[in-house]
Amino acid sequence: MLFTDHLVIAAELVKAANAGNSEAAAAARARWYANGDEIVNFLSSLNPFWDREELGEMWREHLRLTEAEAVARINGEFETDIALFDQIERQALSMADVFTEGIVRQFSNMFDKC
Repeated sequence: MLFTDHLVIAAELVKAANAGNSEAAAAARARWYANGDEIVNFLSSLNPFWDREELGEMWREHLRLTEAEAVARINGEFETDIALFDQIERQALSMADVFTEGIVRQFSNMFDKC
């Protein structure tokens, strides 16, 4: 549900920003970041090698870049939109590496005890 909420809130934020409703956008942004904190708390509780602080920094950067890209697209700043998309892709791959490393470490530790 947390990830579904993440996408629904993002859509609400884009819709509000596109409509020029800064109050609704600010409210959606606050909920989006709070949801991000919940996601980080959940994920870090699943694996002792997923550091809560590191995940939080990555998730906030994901949100910041995603919002900046949406704003660039809304404003017709397509070169900026493309550059931000490329940053988002690199950042997502970096996040995937952190998650993968945590999984490998978790299971390596498990097998070391056998």
